[in-house]
Amino acid sequence: IEALSEVVRAVAGKVEVYLDGGIRDGTDVFKALALGAKMVFCGRPMLWGLAYDGERGAKAVLDLLKKDIRGTLALA
Repeated sequence: IEALSEVVRAVAGKVEVYLDGGIRDGTDVFKALALGAKMVFCGRPMLWGLAYDGERGAKAVLDLLKKDIRGTLALA
């Protein structure tokens, strides 16, 4: 996330910027999108959910990410 705004400036709209890595929660997703990422990958949290409770765990992680993003949007 630290270098994202610099990357977005450097490509100057010539390509879409996707962020992969370092995403832990919905607040990180919000930050990445606010800094110019067009897509954010959330592999590690999904793997934690899968390891904990399979498909149910993955769905729970998605619900938590959505809740975090909505909460952050409400404060923005």
